[in-house]
Amino acid sequence: MAKNNIINVSLFGEEIGRIGQNEEEVNTSFQFNPEFLNSNKYLNLFPKTGIIKRVPQVQVFKNFNNKTFKGLPPQFADSLPDMFGSLIFKTWLDSKKEKSISILEQLAYVANRGMGALEYKPSKEIPSNAAIDLNEIIEVLQEVLDLKRSAQQKIINTQALINIFKIGTSAGGARPKILISEHKENGNLIPGDLNYSNEYSHYLVKLGINEEEAYSREVLEYCYYLMAKKVGIEIMDSKLIENKHFATLRFDRQNGSKNHILTATGMTGWDFRSSENSSYEQLFKLCSFLKIPHVQKEELFKRMIFNVIFRNTDDHLKNHSFIYNEEKDKWRLSPAYDLTFALNPLLDFRKANRALSVNNKRNGIRLQDVLAIADKFTIKNPKGIIKEVQSMIEVLKILMKEYDFSKKVTSNVFEKLNPLL
Repeated sequence: MAKNNIINVSLFGEEIGRIGQNEEEVNTSFQFNPEFLNSNKYLNLFPKTGIIKRVPQVQVFKNFNNKTFKGLPPQFADSLPDMFGSLIFKTWLDSKKEKSISILEQLAYVANRGMGALEYKPSKEIPSNAAIDLNEIIEVLQEVLDLKRSAQQKIINTQALINIFKIGTSAGGARPKILISEHKENGNLIPGDLNYSNEYSHYLVKLGINEEEAYSREVLEYCYYLMAKKVGIEIMDSKLIENKHFATLRFDRQNGSKNHILTATGMTGWDFRSSENSSYEQLFKLCSFLKIPHVQKEELFKRMIFNVIFRNTDDHLKNHSFIYNEEKDKWRLSPAYDLTFALNPLLDFRKANRALSVNNKRNGIRLQDVLAIADKFTIKNPKGIIKEVQSMIEVLKILMKEYDFSKKVTSNVFEKLNPLL
C-alpha cells in the first residue's frame, strides 16, 4: 500500500488547504480547505498560472520532480531552503544521524519560520535559544564549509548547528546568511526566524566569514546597494555590520505583519536553473499578466539596465519576486534584492552568460538589445533611464576607493562592466 503523508498550509492565520505526498508514486497533491474556498477570500492568492486551481477537488502534481521543486507545486517549493540553507539543513540532519526525510517533513521543519507568510503544520519542534553570537555563528558556518570541502568526517556542536538551522535555513541563495531581528530602541539582537513584531527591525544578514579572501563580496554588495538607492531603484534599507556583514531589511516582515511573497519561479513554475523561460521578456509578460501598474514595469526596466551595466549576471528568476496585498487582492513587484557584481573580479574570462537573457542574448548585450525590450513593452524615455543608471559608474569608483578595495580588484571590476551608451 502506498505511504501517504499530509501537512496543513496556513496563511494569515487561516488554514487554506493541505498538501499530500504519495511516496510510492512519487507525486504530491493539494486540496483547498472547503471553508476557505467558500469564504471567497484572497481570490488571487495563487495567480491563475495553470498550476494551482481554485477548485474543491484534490489536485495531483507529477511534473515537478526535479532539483528546484522536489516534487512540490512551485508555490510551496518557494518555502524550502535553497543552496546554502540546504547545506546547513543536511549537516544538522547528519548530526542527528538521520539519512533523509520526506519533502513534507522538510516543510514541517520550515513550519512558521519560512520566508513569506505561508506556514506549515504540524510543525517539527526545534529547541529555542534567544542568544545571538555572530562570532560563534561564523565559526560554525566556517566549519560547515570546511567540512563540505573536505572528505574527513567531523562532528560539529549540535546546539550551535540548531541555532544556525533555526535562523539560517529559511534564507535562499548560495552564500552564508542568517535572519535576525534588532530591537528598534535598545539594539538587542534575537533570532529572526519567528519574530515579526513591529518593535524590531527584521534583517537578512549575509555574513562575511572568510577574511582571507582578496575582497569582500558583502562590502561590494553594499556598494551596489548604495548605487541602486541613489539611482532610484526600490530597494530595502541596508547597512554593514562590523564593516563586513551585509544586512538588509526584509520586505516579507513589515509593520508587525508577514507579507505573502512568491518568486517568479514559485509563481509560474519556470525553473530558474533552466534557460527555458529565463528571460527579461518573460518577466515583463508576467507583470502584464498580474496587471501590475506600468510604472513598475519601468522600475523592472531600470533594474534590468542596472544588472546589465554592472554585470549582475546572477539575476535569475528566483531573484525577482512579487508581494501580495491581501486587502486589495493584488500583486506588485517586490523591492529589488541580490543586486551585486556576480562575477569573480580576480578571474579572467571573455564571456559570462547571464541568467536572464535580453533580446535572446545572454552575453554581449548592447544598446539596441535593451531598446528592443523598451519598445516591446512601451517603456518611456529608455535612453534617459540608461544614462541615469550609467552615471553610477563614477559613483562606484568613489565607493570602491572609500571602502578600500585593492587597485587590482577595482580595475578588474571596471574592465568587466558593460556600458550601453
